[in-house]
Amino acid sequence: MKITLDTRFNGSLGPITLREAVQQLKAHELACTVAPDHLDEKVTVFSSCVERGFTPLRSEIMAAYYVAELDATTEAFNRGLITEGELNQKRLDLARQVLR
Repeated sequence: MKITLDTRFNGSLGPITLREAVQQLKAHELACTVAPDHLDEKVTVFSSCVERGFTPLRSEIMAAYYVAELDATTEAFNRGLITEGELNQKRLDLARQVLR
């Protein structure tokens, strides 16, 4: 499935398109933030995706996915839910998945 601005998904208030969600964010002057220690990684993923021919929007989505998965994995490790080996393997798998 190709993701476009007209792609519909279930938002917190019900069905919405990506275009409508972006408009709502702009209307409320909301911005997504990335922790400073992950900013370089997000830029690397974004740049890699653009260089491989992905659109800027898709590249941004993939970079955001990468950072979110990295954050979730790190949090799971910090809470003792996964081992250091599992943390390292997840990081490798994630990089392979997004940066290939």
